[in-house]
Amino acid sequence: MSIFSTFLKVTWKSTGGRISLSIFALCLVLAVIGPMIAPYGPTERCYDAAGKLLRLTPPSWDHPLGTTVLGRDVLSQMLWGARTAMIVGIMTALGSVLIGLNFGLIAGYFGGRVDAILMRITDILLGLPFLPFIIVLLSLTDRNIWTIILAMSLVMWRSTARIVRAEVLSLRERQFVAAARTTGASDADILYYEIAPNVMPLALTSVTFALAWAIITEASIGFLGFGDPNVVSWGSIIYDVYASQAMYRAPWWVVPPGVAIMVLVTSVYFIGRAYEEAINPRLQDRG
Repeated sequence: MSIFSTFLKVTWKSTGGRISLSIFALCLVLAVIGPMIAPYGPTERCYDAAGKLLRLTPPSWDHPLGTTVLGRDVLSQMLWGARTAMIVGIMTALGSVLIGLNFGLIAGYFGGRVDAILMRITDILLGLPFLPFIIVLLSLTDRNIWTIILAMSLVMWRSTARIVRAEVLSLRERQFVAAARTTGASDADILYYEIAPNVMPLALTSVTFALAWAIITEASIGFLGFGDPNVVSWGSIIYDVYASQAMYRAPWWVVPPGVAIMVLVTSVYFIGRAYEEAINPRLQDRG
């Protein structure tokens, strides 16, 4: 059984895990097919039969979530924004955990000077303000969805590295590692074929929490106006509402992205929590 299928099976056992996985699966499906079923393009303007721009119109049959100040369909923008949230969230989570996993494995296994150098790098990054540092990185590059993913991945791996390192420090003293050494296995083989599989549950937990943080961070970047100007995201929708001073005049415009971010992030968090409790039953007593 693969690690991913084991993750799903374990998480599905709890009621909260089932609900959260179902919500996440729905969001993932919408991210994939949303742009195909969206009635309008993300920047397409809508007009009535007389050719008048439908500016800030409330929800109707033709526009279930209303329109923006520029006459764009909010529902269509939400569907396109779901794809952005998922791409940035998943890619950033995988990238950051991959970096943190390797840092933690190498630091914990080799110890000594290697451990000291890698952990000092980690400590320096832990001391940097998270969101401002990402914004600075983005200001130095061409802002697009891939540079956003890269900038976030280069910052979000820090806690994963420390968690994995702590586990590896214990695992490297186990008998199965000593047995692998006696058979002549190389350090790389021991590290990635013997130790790494034993820290994958921790890595999967880190992926879920990194995914939640990545979605929130991407929305924050978009809201602050530092996102990809060529891509619609839930954060950029809220930014447009604020910039248009329509926060109170058009609740149908600002509420959907806010609710979507909250629901998606909460579901991802509870997926991680359900999996964490399943692999560490002692956490269940803490609620």
